[in-house]
Amino acid sequence: MELHSFRPDDTYVHNRLLHLYARVGKLDDARKLFDKMPARDVFSWNAMLSLHAKCGSVGDMWATFDEMPVRDVVSYNTVMAGFAGNGQPQKALRVFVNMHENGFAPTEYTQLQGLRLGKQIHGRMVASDFRGSAFVWNALTDMYARCGEIHWARWLFDCMVDKDVVSWNTMISGYVINGNPDKCVDLFRQMQLTGCKPDQITVSNVLRAYFQCGHVVEARKLFDEIRERDKICWTTMIVGYSQNSREEDALQLFCHMLSTNVQPDGFTMSSVVSSCAKLAFLLLGQAVHAKAILVGVDDGLLVSSALVDMYSSCGVIADARFIFNTMTSRNVVSWNAMIGGYAQNGQDLEALKLYEEMLQGNMKPDIITFIAILSSCVHANLIEQGRKYFDSISKVHGITPTLDHYALMVGLLVRSGQGDKALSLIEQMPHQPNSVIWSSILSSCATTGDIRLGKIAASHLFDLDPCNAGPYITLSNMYAANARWKDVASVRSLMKNRNVRKVAAYSWIEFDNKVHRFVSEDRSHPETDQIYEELNRLIKKLQVAGFIPNTKPVLHDVADNEKLASISYHSEKLALAFVLLKNPDGAIPIRIIKNIRVCTDCHAFMKYASELIGRHIILRDYNRYHHFIGG
Repeated sequence: MELHSFRPDDTYVHNRLLHLYARVGKLDDARKLFDKMPARDVFSWNAMLSLHAKCGSVGDMWATFDEMPVRDVVSYNTVMAGFAGNGQPQKALRVFVNMHENGFAPTEYTQLQGLRLGKQIHGRMVASDFRGSAFVWNALTDMYARCGEIHWARWLFDCMVDKDVVSWNTMISGYVINGNPDKCVDLFRQMQLTGCKPDQITVSNVLRAYFQCGHVVEARKLFDEIRERDKICWTTMIVGYSQNSREEDALQLFCHMLSTNVQPDGFTMSSVVSSCAKLAFLLLGQAVHAKAILVGVDDGLLVSSALVDMYSSCGVIADARFIFNTMTSRNVVSWNAMIGGYAQNGQDLEALKLYEEMLQGNMKPDIITFIAILSSCVHANLIEQGRKYFDSISKVHGITPTLDHYALMVGLLVRSGQGDKALSLIEQMPHQPNSVIWSSILSSCATTGDIRLGKIAASHLFDLDPCNAGPYITLSNMYAANARWKDVASVRSLMKNRNVRKVAAYSWIEFDNKVHRFVSEDRSHPETDQIYEELNRLIKKLQVAGFIPNTKPVLHDVADNEKLASISYHSEKLALAFVLLKNPDGAIPIRIIKNIRVCTDCHAFMKYASELIGRHIILRDYNRYHHFIGG
């Protein structure tokens, strides 16, 4: 290379040479090459660290580490091994602590290395009856906790004579990391009894523990007692609310946080965006997106991935794709958000196409990826492709299929008329079939009209979840669709005897910063008369255009005129009429959300309406988004 004055365009060849020099201990040659390199990356620096460590030049190793513009977990592991291998385990332990403080998650190698270091230092302390500094005690306790040896961490903690707030925080944090929230809360109470004053770190860890236990009220009580709250406390509280299905509380607290002039970071913003996604609050989600841009965290991986999910969950798939395309880096969460967004919005072939792009980019899929992929196959009725993807989960990607994957696969088989194969697959599963499996079969049977298999699935669900009204209603509807009124009465009698209550169906829509909620044949809205006039006018226009109401979804043994009256005023139709009444000439899409699945008549009604009024209608039910454009 030198003889021919060859200068590579990238760092690959030079890095391989540096690693070669490191293996054979040629420090001078490596240093000359490193100094000549026109560009260096983290691999180049790590090779030099490794060489200094191997040659025993720990001073030069530390100086090189200190100069590094960017570090990764390998950098820390190399320096830890260098100090430990050259008789300086306490310095190695400091690097271990520093690594965690800088947000690097430990690898298995790090944990093993840390555990060896800790035991080495621990052994010296015991052998020499050395009490050591508070830093060493706290660092050892932290090391044991982070390496999963929580019992040793607690033993060390109990041996400490002079515990400071860092000692308590280390042990409290250890319990949170190891999934022992109850012990964390108990230790916090002990800390209060000793008179040691908790700081922001203590409170944040205890808040996390309360949320892990589901004690939301206790968490809020502790939060309200804090006079000075930092960004971490606010974020922990907002994330906790979001993770415990208290999205509205999370959004209200975020607004309170902004009013106190505390600047949110990427973790805060991603959690708030996720709350908007779960509630399908598009306008608020857009406002939060704008705030993220102002704060300067919108292009971070966490926030960008959350924004892709939010726009997908609000039915604005074009905006989701725009953000996905502009991301400077992507991880599996980003890809899953976009693939899942396509699947959720009925663009199944786009989801499968993007999955193939993901594989071509050498990104490894996970269990969430395959849930989205199999969902797309189910919705598009791609039996063979679905089977291929299902088999690839274990055979190609080395992932053990979960019950969710099996549920989607058996649902696909039932929809294709292969009910016996679906039952055979259930028998071959390594898992015991649960309500997810039988619910998938029952809903697929409702689509195909297979009462025999549907009855089998329903009977399992009656045993597994006897108070869930869904299976009773689905089976009753299947009987009603075939005019088996005695069987309908039998199922409803069973519901009554078991005191099973049906969830009320309703739709809601955002308009003028208010949420307007409707139920079927609703007359509680203050503008009821005008809404019904508008809806009746729309129905007449649609019938002239060729729309024929489908009364099959009316599952009662009543006269046809009663069926027609019942189906005409479903909640989503009332919501549509309300929007047309208030904003007849609008250009933006009409967004309606429903808490149960949309019926076949309302589905057809929305298609005709979208053409007649010339507007994009987006109807989200519990299953997916339905987009109606131009008929």
